[in-house]
Amino acid sequence: MKLGKGEGPRAPGARRQLTAKGQATWEEYRNVVRACRDATRKAKAHLELKLARDVKNNKKGFFNSISSKRKARANVGPLLDEAGVLVTEDAEKAELLNAFLLQSSVPRQALRNPRPRR
Repeated sequence: MKLGKGEGPRAPGARRQLTAKGQATWEEYRNVVRACRDATRKAKAHLELKLARDVKNNKKGFFNSISSKRKARANVGPLLDEAGVLVTEDAEKAELLNAFLLQSSVPRQALRNPRPRR
């Protein structure tokens, strides 16, 4: 059965209709999601403000929250070189990573003069 223009799930107003008993419309869902995001954002801001205000009395809580926000890892794990030997020293790992990145990177000349698209 072929649907005519203005029918089916992409019809104008289709999102506003209830699809089944107990399900909400798209607008109701979107409003609930926005309200939850706003409440979460306000709660986080309130918690950070409270921690900053009470830093003299609650140093442990303050520094725990700061350390939990770190996104980068402090170190790089052991690496295998071309011969299959495990490299654990920081200087050797840096040399190995630099060599790998130089092999896989684009030559600087290609960056300066990109090929035109046809």
